[in-house]
Amino acid sequence: MQALNRKNFNKNKYPTKIMQYGEGNFLRAFIDWQIDKLNETSDLNAGVAVIRPIDYDAIPLLNVQDGLYTTIIRGLNEQGETVADHRIISSINEEIPVYKDFPRYMALAENPDLKIIFSNTTEAGIEYIDTDKLNDAPAKAFPAKLTQWLFHRFNYFNGSTDSGMVIIPCELIDYNGEKLKEIVFQYCQLWQLPEAFSNWLSEANHFCSSLVDRIVTGFPRDEHQQLQESLGYLDNFMVTAEYFHLFVIQGPQHLAELLCLQDSDLNIKIVDDISPYKQQKVGILNGAHTALVPLAYMANIDSVGEALADPLFEKYLTQLIFAEIIPTLDLPEDELKRFANDVLNRFRNPYICHLLLSISLNSMTKFKTRILPQLHSYVATNNAVPNMMALAIAGQILMYKGLRNDQPIELSDAPQWLELFNTLWHDFDNNALSLTALVEQVLGAKWHWESDLNELPELTATVTTHLRTMLTDGVAATLTKELGQ
Repeated sequence: MQALNRKNFNKNKYPTKIMQYGEGNFLRAFIDWQIDKLNETSDLNAGVAVIRPIDYDAIPLLNVQDGLYTTIIRGLNEQGETVADHRIISSINEEIPVYKDFPRYMALAENPDLKIIFSNTTEAGIEYIDTDKLNDAPAKAFPAKLTQWLFHRFNYFNGSTDSGMVIIPCELIDYNGEKLKEIVFQYCQLWQLPEAFSNWLSEANHFCSSLVDRIVTGFPRDEHQQLQESLGYLDNFMVTAEYFHLFVIQGPQHLAELLCLQDSDLNIKIVDDISPYKQQKVGILNGAHTALVPLAYMANIDSVGEALADPLFEKYLTQLIFAEIIPTLDLPEDELKRFANDVLNRFRNPYICHLLLSISLNSMTKFKTRILPQLHSYVATNNAVPNMMALAIAGQILMYKGLRNDQPIELSDAPQWLELFNTLWHDFDNNALSLTALVEQVLGAKWHWESDLNELPELTATVTTHLRTMLTDGVAATLTKELGQ
């Protein structure tokens, strides 16, 4: 078979208008895939210069395939149909290893066509290292490298407003744009850079916080040979991902024009405030995951897909999301329902196996961040207990007994929680503690919940009732009763 490169495949090459810190699977299956589609359907006409931001040689540069690689997008579409789409991505022009070719990296700052910067240097990448110096080649921290580059651009173009950049970090931290900007300004102070540069940073550049949402399953190691035979060419950089994607950018509206989004069918949103979209993702996607895990696992189900194939758990999730979570969120109802239906299709994706036990890692913290806000909001609005959430809490307490079918469960959570549950269930089993008192102890853990959840009307009684039924009849029977199956 022939190798995938520009010699063997006649693919368009575009002028470099975008710089990207990070060469990993996520950016290639998310950002560069979207740029490639925009190049095909709009006047964007933008190539990407990828910067390898770490000193790492184990993985070859994308240059060995002239920047070309294949995305394999698989899952369920909006109609619930199974789709598998492969696409040769030609949006990347080159990959520059910054530790091997620092001058080439800095020379990019002199390109007047460059307008946008994306990054994904992992959550730990947006950091401040006070030993970094302006004349390092390069500085160690990603924000320091960015400051070096921006300062060179500022000097090269004499502080021209037109030379400013739109900077969109994709790292998975809250308000990543604001955090990155804050650290860049720390380097301005550390390196005593001119006030004119700081003014240019503020006035000519936009640091945009973003929310990214797509499961990228990465290099298909087990299927690589089979996929190459199916495609008919050799590709060592292919990357697999789910069908769904959402990219929300908190930035200026002219960014939509810059990215040529006017007639795009991509799920990219330019918004004034990203927080409702964060709440949507945390509440619906993450909250549904967290609620499902203990109930399905304690009903002898091992994966998310297996749970969604069971009408009982499908009905449970539908009731939880549409009746209890969506009413607590701020976006338009039709948009929330669309997202919720997408989430259910994502959970059904036959190409991704999400093991429930893996997702259960640190579940008590996940309950606090993903379910508790919606629980409080629901109670405040309805003065009643959200029954599906109460079932999830009961399931969580049951799972943290640490046994399924009398076999130990490998729980992974904060030692304080594991010790507490061990003590509570030991005392209950030895008739030293009532079930109500056990639930009260869990809900009353102010050190975790930051309030006493026993004070919420009827929550303790409802959770206790569900937990008692689960202990005697099992989780499936409890859900059947509560859902009227």
